[in-house]
Amino acid sequence: MHIARRRLLGALAGAAAAGAVPGVAAAAVPGGPGGQGGADADSAGAESADADFEDVTSAGDEAATTGLPETGAGPDAGADAGAAPAAPAAAGAAGAAAAALARLLPRHHRQVTFRTAARKGGADTFRVSGRAGAIVVSGTTPAVQLTGFHWYLRHLAHAHFSWNGAQTAALPDRLPGVRTPLTRTANVTHRFVLNDTNDGYTGPYNGWDYWQREIDVLALHGFNEVLVYAGADAVYHRTFREHGYGDAELRAWLPGPAHQPWWLLQNMDSYGGPLSTGLLERRTALAKKIVARLRELGMTPVFPGYYGTVPPGFAKRNPGARTVPQGTWGGFRRPDWLDPRTAHFRRVAATFYRVQKELYGATSMYKMDLLHEGGKPGDVPVADAARAVEKALRAAHPRATWAILGWQENPRREIVDAVDRKRMLILDGVSDHYPKVTDREDDWGGTPYAFGSIWNFGGHTAMGANTRDWAALFEEWRTKPGSALKGIALMPEAADNNPAALALFSDLAWTDGRVDLEDWFAQWPRYRYGAADPHAVRAWDVLRRTAYGTTRADGWSEAADGLFGARPDLAVAHAAAWSPRELRYDADAFDAALPELLAVAPSLRHSSAYRYDLLDVTRQSIANRSRTLLPRIKAAFEAGDRARLRDLTRQWLDWMTLLEETVATDGHHLLSRWTAAARAWGATEAERDRLEHDALTLLTTWGPRPSADGGKLHDYANREWSGLVGGLYRKRWKTYFKELDAALSARRRPRPVDWYALEEDWLRHRPALRTKPAGDVVKVARKVARRL
Repeated sequence: MHIARRRLLGALAGAAAAGAVPGVAAAAVPGGPGGQGGADADSAGAESADADFEDVTSAGDEAATTGLPETGAGPDAGADAGAAPAAPAAAGAAGAAAAALARLLPRHHRQVTFRTAARKGGADTFRVSGRAGAIVVSGTTPAVQLTGFHWYLRHLAHAHFSWNGAQTAALPDRLPGVRTPLTRTANVTHRFVLNDTNDGYTGPYNGWDYWQREIDVLALHGFNEVLVYAGADAVYHRTFREHGYGDAELRAWLPGPAHQPWWLLQNMDSYGGPLSTGLLERRTALAKKIVARLRELGMTPVFPGYYGTVPPGFAKRNPGARTVPQGTWGGFRRPDWLDPRTAHFRRVAATFYRVQKELYGATSMYKMDLLHEGGKPGDVPVADAARAVEKALRAAHPRATWAILGWQENPRREIVDAVDRKRMLILDGVSDHYPKVTDREDDWGGTPYAFGSIWNFGGHTAMGANTRDWAALFEEWRTKPGSALKGIALMPEAADNNPAALALFSDLAWTDGRVDLEDWFAQWPRYRYGAADPHAVRAWDVLRRTAYGTTRADGWSEAADGLFGARPDLAVAHAAAWSPRELRYDADAFDAALPELLAVAPSLRHSSAYRYDLLDVTRQSIANRSRTLLPRIKAAFEAGDRARLRDLTRQWLDWMTLLEETVATDGHHLLSRWTAAARAWGATEAERDRLEHDALTLLTTWGPRPSADGGKLHDYANREWSGLVGGLYRKRWKTYFKELDAALSARRRPRPVDWYALEEDWLRHRPALRTKPAGDVVKVARKVARRL
């Protein structure tokens, strides 16, 4: 569930060939984790012509000009409703792909020439050919060209990039040639990525170096529509300055960056604020860079549209305006909803879209979730509201597509029946969640939709996804008579997890026929680690059958979170209130993956990809112990066996020590990375403290006591990171076990613990966090394997 849920000139080819990769000129913003460059195989071949492709320009054409739209023109101008935007003009396309490759593969990028190709039957397509050391990639947009190169990199050169780790260091000095040209055509138009909650749960304070690599990775994986929530705060701020509000009160209404996604979903406001003027400006500068890079690569930035959220007291400041109170969500007061049928709504919407265009340009897709997760229409007819929201969008952007989330009861049937269905795209968030979902054409009256997955909620570190559903359902639903399936939508609530799921799900859009899971998982470790290895294949076959072998038959799309991160209780079955109550696969079967990964050839263990996977499997193996050990602790307590209880609780804390030791080996698993990123955006010590608290509460209490306890949001974003495991989580369980022991000693019932008070105290007065990784994950993994 959701709570529960410029322009930029493309690098000229000659400049790219010379190694000059221009950046984006914009205000400086704090940084974040950057990318990594740096796989194997040999083949030779020759470039051959293909009648289906028309070379428009070459990356080596120094006479080329950018041809990119001015800010504000964007794909919105002239793009067919519901269709992908037209490819950028030739030279910008070639230069943009070349510049991206120079960032990713500085040692090899001059061996690749990018060319722009015409669409094939209206669909995106790529072709890779060439001899060793002279690879030619043709594609319909710069992003598609990068997709084609990555397909080549994976399947012929045995290397790859991912959210989590990359494997490129083993590439030979000369890239291997292509004997038979490699061609692919996308089987769907829309390849949408990122969840509304992404900017919160993945990293609300990530800077440009993070986003630059993230966009490159998304292009490499074939996505062409990217949700951009960054910078929306400035749009709302400027909009309502024109409708009766002052600067300071609006900055107080805006939540802290960690909580802004739920404000944009009309679920809450203010918490974590106020935002300083400087912070607002720096976030705007970052958003401009994100949007510019997406456009440079020919990808569509998907912006939030306006559907009625207003600050408090709007009707009093704007006589005649009509607002509908929205009640509460998760313990928070929801912002009022401005009746879309009114002239006031039309005026605010017009201001919103004008301001948004002035800041970031226009685009061809706007996301709006009308009456999301319990929104109340009051006496406003839903159909009339939907038509009015659509009319306001069309007034500003006549040919734009309205994207809306398919989630719980959203979108209501009254909405899809009222609007122009051809200009709506439903992002189905439960395709692989509920077995009752069988006929989306009937559910949504033939409205175009994207087959989606939310395999991760809150940023949990759990491994797994319902890949069997992806393989079975996507091709069946896409090819059935009258199918309205027009895209894929990759929407984990937090990115940067489950790299195999990222690669497999994105492959759906570029695969002819149904994906063969057994073959796919057998090939994955070859380019994940750089060469064929029988132990790696066996490890990933275990993972295919366990963590990645689950299905929606049990009504879940995510893996169960670990209990070490739960508020302590002898009967606790999940840390987050809306997570699975039990492990969705056999823990003993899963354990077999760890010794196989440890047996992988030493020459393949050096990449960040291998080390990430080894850490992840080790971490998951430990986390699974919590589900087998807690029932034994419960039994010992209920039997009054104090000695047994002490032994078992010592084992529990020992496993937590091992878990902390495991995750401490990797910088991306350090809580200090999260807090340092937040503090980097502050201009004063007070602001740095406020931003850090905003970021930390999201991972722990989520908000104040009414939302943490009454709204059940505490630990919704739990994750097994160094500093959380050895900090808050360990403190909670030690406190609990001490009370259980005291209760047995005194022959009384355990006294209740005010967990929120303990958590808030830890947030305010926690010990210093580890700031650098420590230890060797291989050595720690061996220690864990011996104990399993």
